[in-house]
Amino acid sequence: MSGHSKFANIKHKKEKNDAAKGKIFTIIGREIAVAVKEGGPDPANNSRLRDVIAKAKANNMPNDTIDRGIKKAAGDANAVNYEYVSYEGYGPNGIAIIVEALTDNKNRTAANVRSAFTKGNGSIGTQGCVSYSFDKKGQMIIDKEECDMDADDLMMLALDAGAEDFSEEEDSFEIITDPDEFGKVREALEKEGLVFASAEVTMIPQNYVALTDETALKNLQRTLDLLDEDDDVQNVYTNLEE
Repeated sequence: MSGHSKFANIKHKKEKNDAAKGKIFTIIGREIAVAVKEGGPDPANNSRLRDVIAKAKANNMPNDTIDRGIKKAAGDANAVNYEYVSYEGYGPNGIAIIVEALTDNKNRTAANVRSAFTKGNGSIGTQGCVSYSFDKKGQMIIDKEECDMDADDLMMLALDAGAEDFSEEEDSFEIITDPDEFGKVREALEKEGLVFASAEVTMIPQNYVALTDETALKNLQRTLDLLDEDDDVQNVYTNLEE
């Protein structure tokens, strides 16, 4: 996804209603719980937790909410155990869809995801059926209005920190990294005072597919809306051309 369309989607999501914001906070809260359980409550010694905190701040989650989530995860030995699961399949006209979920009940999540595909005239496939056509990358989006740095200076800073690619769009900058270098590059940019509209490890399609049929678009949107409403679903990636 180009930086421009990605940034437009970010702005759209941030302008959504309070219910949508609540869903985003629920998603990040679960990620905090898993990160703390795996690596402890100290961000200085837990790179995954640092990355989740950066994602939380990019989504305007209040600091006290982040701190409460960390303390709750660290102090509650009986906290719900979440595990990552992923699903792959096809929407209308063969649009590739990857769904990542964090769940305490895999049977429930699998049934809900399957239902979302079916209601949108799509189908669940086997693991690997579409993920081969995506690249896992670290991605940071910076709003030009929030950035005082010259584009060339920002590009050199990012590349020197270990970024793979830098692109300038109409209203944003996009920085791409290897997933293993994401945290290091993000922290280097944060030290220079840069603020991210989005900062996360994501799945980027190698090629995009245009969908012009109105019925197919409506069906795909139905699947995406149903997935978006499911609290277990963390991320959804498609190769739809925006």
